[in-house]
Order: sequence, then structure tokens, then C-alpha cells
Amino acid sequence: MDRQYLVIIEHAPNNYAAYSPDVPGCVATGPTREETLANMRDAIAFHLEGLQEAGEPIPPPTSSAEYVAV
Repeated sequence: MDRQYLVIIEHAPNNYAAYSPDVPGCVATGPTREETLANMRDAIAFHLEGLQEAGEPIPPPTSSAEYVAV
């Protein structure tokens, strides 16, 4: 089953960093947004696989995001 997790990407001075509010402790970095997103996809898959192997529950994707104009 495919799950879609919200991923937040932040620009740092020398790279990009990403995390998902629904997958605590799972982070990734990369030199570009695209590579960071790919790294985060791999990191989430690896993290969820580890949870499953340990018999831990898989966190459901519940976060969402919206932009607000001000």
C-alpha cells in the first residue's frame, strides 16, 4: 500500500534538509531540493521497514500543509 507523507524541505546555507511531521526522527539532507526529496523518500521507506521488522506500528500519514497569503 502506498502512503503519502508530508515532507518539509528547508533551505540551509549549504544544502537542503527535510523531515516529516508524521515520521518523528526521520530526516534527510542533500545538495538540491530534488536530491533531498529522493533521500527523504528512501529514509522514510527504510524507517518504516525498520518499524515493521520490530513489530512497531506504522504511523499513519495525517499531516497536511497550506499556504496563507498575507
